[in-house]
Amino acid sequence: MLGTLLEALLLGLLEGLTEFLPVSSTGHILLAGYFLGFESAGKTFEVLIQLGAILAIVTVYFSRFWQVLVTLPSSPRSRSFVLGILIAFLPAAVIGGLAHGFIKSVLFESPALICIMLILGGIVLLWVDTLSFKPRYTDAMAFPPSLAFRIGLVQCLAMVPGVSRSGSTIVGGLLMGASKPAAAEFSFFLALPTMAGAFTYDLYKNRSLLTLDDGLIIGVGFVAAFITAVIVVKGLIAFVSRHGLTPFGWWRILVGGVGLIALALVG
Repeated sequence: MLGTLLEALLLGLLEGLTEFLPVSSTGHILLAGYFLGFESAGKTFEVLIQLGAILAIVTVYFSRFWQVLVTLPSSPRSRSFVLGILIAFLPAAVIGGLAHGFIKSVLFESPALICIMLILGGIVLLWVDTLSFKPRYTDAMAFPPSLAFRIGLVQCLAMVPGVSRSGSTIVGGLLMGASKPAAAEFSFFLALPTMAGAFTYDLYKNRSLLTLDDGLIIGVGFVAAFITAVIVVKGLIAFVSRHGLTPFGWWRILVGGVGLIALALVG
């Protein structure tokens, strides 16, 4: 049991460090779990510890969320922001619900696919960083509904582990005219309903599989994910603004390449 708890701690730290980076937290956790021999009932651990990252977003942006909440009845800007987030969340809610079984039973069990998607996503990030953008949207709270919906469609690509939810939404936002800080911030905001929805649906679907021991393991991963995610969220927008996406692109290629070599060696 101690060994399992230590693995849960490691995977929770990994979740918090990578959830909001464009490197695919799910891909990293699934690969690490595969090579560690970590098993969770119905692959619930990998989804449920995301609650820690959700609470990290709420903690860091609490004042912003509270302001939106209290001004919702009177502020067109607040209503527009909430509507944009809900519109962006809609594609993932529909497609994720319909494809949940396939995602968990097939895509989550394909480490070679994860490695390939990490590499391809890294190449995309390197390419995007060579482009010269003239942003038309610099305020994440003022994205028009059409832009929010298109970003939501792009987010659905991240249902394939290794693609990255934050990576797809940030890159999608950039290609559609958002500035780097605004694209990254909107990705944070969109994470809240997306990850909360995934958490709730997965918990409901797998509630009969979970035991008290599973609860303890998930709790350890949750706490580790929360602490590290708070640190990452506070620094990511400034990092992306200064350094772009290239460091993450090379990291993805490195992890995907090492993963493929390891799979070839150990099977």
